[in-house]
Amino acid sequence: MEATIVSDNVKHCPVLLNEIISVISPQHGGTFIDCTFGQGGYTKKILNFKNTKVIALDRDKDSQKVADVISKKFPDRFLFKNLKFGKLNNLKLKNENIKGVLFDLGYSLTQMKDVNKGLSFNSTGKLNMQLGLNDFTASDVVNILEEKDLFKIFKFFGDEKEAKLISKNIIKERKFQEINTELLVKIIEKTKRRKNFKVHQATKVFQALRIFVNKEVSELIYGLINSAKILKKGGILAVVSFHSLEDKIVKSFFKSLSTNKSFSRYEPLIEKKKFVFEMPRKKPILPTEKEMKENFHSRSAKLRYLIKKEEIYEIETDILEKFNEYLEIENLSNKL
Repeated sequence: MEATIVSDNVKHCPVLLNEIISVISPQHGGTFIDCTFGQGGYTKKILNFKNTKVIALDRDKDSQKVADVISKKFPDRFLFKNLKFGKLNNLKLKNENIKGVLFDLGYSLTQMKDVNKGLSFNSTGKLNMQLGLNDFTASDVVNILEEKDLFKIFKFFGDEKEAKLISKNIIKERKFQEINTELLVKIIEKTKRRKNFKVHQATKVFQALRIFVNKEVSELIYGLINSAKILKKGGILAVVSFHSLEDKIVKSFFKSLSTNKSFSRYEPLIEKKKFVFEMPRKKPILPTEKEMKENFHSRSAKLRYLIKKEEIYEIETDILEKFNEYLEIENLSNKL
């Protein structure tokens, strides 16, 4: 779930760029955290405004090359960390005036076409799908986990209707040989007899594996929690999501933060601390028709944002309970 989507000619096209800039208002200065640096689209635009500073994060070490170029141009206003955004709380930000935290949860075409990452069903050879700072690969998942575990991954992370039969056929096939990218695609195509000419038959299974391998659910949840804590009063938390599971988590989290009824059930009543974020609009901001024509991949993007109204010291993490089912599926990785 990292980096901005780019167009098919590999020209960098940060999604909803104008809308993001309008929301975070970098013209007023301040420090911004770009949690999904990628090719640096948002970061470059923010740094064009005076009195701004960007702290950029990306788990993909390949982003360091782009970061080095920006560092030379803005040595005093830009800092890059090869870090997962779920570890945002590890940054030393005590003296920083954090005005905005940005997330773009899409994959870049550069990443998708990298054969070493093996993110796409068009790749060849061993299944990988690691975006960086990982503990296991997609090959480990499909060649080691039990049928019932694979079913849960495909069903809940990919919303795959044929999850049960695909999982069963993977188990059958791996008795004879290791499952690689090409073989996994063949198993899926053979299992799913009905063809959807708009979407490749392997799309949902590969999405599920990417989410599982990179632990994207817990990364997003903890990234949002830590972002809410570090923002200064009046700061903006903005997230661009691309698929339903991401948006479900973001929407639920934003709703829980934008009410003054969100208190920790574990604290004595007298010590309960109010935290309030304002959600200016309930519905997400979508790409314009012009942007969708210029960048086909932007069609599924949704931008949601919050404005911090009260300082937060301890926040309620009900979202962990709401999405416990997904977190338990992530924990199946302990078997690897």
